[in-house]
Amino acid sequence: MQPTPKLYFRDSSLLEFSATVIDARSSERGDCVVLDQTAFYPTGGGQPNDIGTLGEASVVDVFEDEAGTIYHVVEGAGSLNTGQTVTGIIDRVRRLDHMQQHSGQHILSQAFVQACGAETRSFHLGARTSTIDIELQSPTSDLLRAAEDIANAVVFEDRPMRVHLVNEEEAARLPLRKESAVRGDIRVIEVEDFDWSPCGGTHAARTGQIGMIAIRSHERAKKMTRVEFVCGGRALADYRLANNTAVAVARLFSAERDSTPELVAREIQEAKSNKKRIRDLLELAMVAEASEMLAGSAESGDFKIVHAVFEGRAVEEVRVLAAKIVQREPSIALLATKNAEAARLVFARSSSLAQNMGQLLAEACEMLGGRGGGKPDLAQGGGPNVQRVEEAIRDAAEKTKAS
Repeated sequence: MQPTPKLYFRDSSLLEFSATVIDARSSERGDCVVLDQTAFYPTGGGQPNDIGTLGEASVVDVFEDEAGTIYHVVEGAGSLNTGQTVTGIIDRVRRLDHMQQHSGQHILSQAFVQACGAETRSFHLGARTSTIDIELQSPTSDLLRAAEDIANAVVFEDRPMRVHLVNEEEAARLPLRKESAVRGDIRVIEVEDFDWSPCGGTHAARTGQIGMIAIRSHERAKKMTRVEFVCGGRALADYRLANNTAVAVARLFSAERDSTPELVAREIQEAKSNKKRIRDLLELAMVAEASEMLAGSAESGDFKIVHAVFEGRAVEEVRVLAAKIVQREPSIALLATKNAEAARLVFARSSSLAQNMGQLLAEACEMLGGRGGGKPDLAQGGGPNVQRVEEAIRDAAEKTKAS
């Protein structure tokens, strides 16, 4: 097929158009329709496709093949026939959003060139945020802020953004920020007195339509810097979310919003200190608990067997307790903790003993409908048959006595 004429090439604000169906077929993506012209943008260049309607059918995906033919994946395609004239309507909210993000990317990419000489190597327009990968080895907050300031100054000046359709010779005479990957006729987007870039995406007519450009974060990625940003409506939504979060945190402290970072930092430090104190106190408590459990346990030859089932106790705590028990004197600890969903077992022995805790625990876990294992001196596991955990512990204790 011939390349499909792209109406959005000259006017990205076009949201309604008429076209003739020249082909209708099924594909792996669903029922597809080809038109003699279209304003629907197909996925490409880091930008997702438009959605909308063709007559009574819903357009849920749009893609372009290597020949330049654009396919509209539709639901309700039974109402579309070859030769039929249909009205296409683009989803306005999605189109405006994509125009803002893509246009904002052009301005932000040029801003990084001017701020620190960092060229953009890739662009991705995501569902909530967008990213560019720039050639910047050592990103700093000052460099990012400088680029953000340049970009927003261009937005607030409401400069014209123009579309130029040129050939390769004409394109070579333009101050393009990057080379075109397209041969033949080339579409170039101009931001007046700021940026020239070859691009096939949808764009605003003036920079003021983009709205604020905000950098959310950055990270090092494959010897480059990945910059996450939002524009226009997304920037407003992001601000509202961040502000609501900050206000909610401030209310918890009965403080002003802008003072919460210091308060949160103080609370975190206090929590760390308290956590260390709790850990130290728990250590002392477990030493005492281990001694008490050993004192109340029965001897089996030259060692003691300590067994217990706890309700809702953290398995890590149970493992520490088992270690404290077997470190104090020759002994075997057969401990379990349970809740409504599962039981967890921890078996341990003193280093002077020879019993295999891994094998013993594996047999106990079979009774619980689960599995587990470990080393001969320490093993851990569990299973969902909570009602049999006491039986499993008793059985393990009897096997230990008999060994």
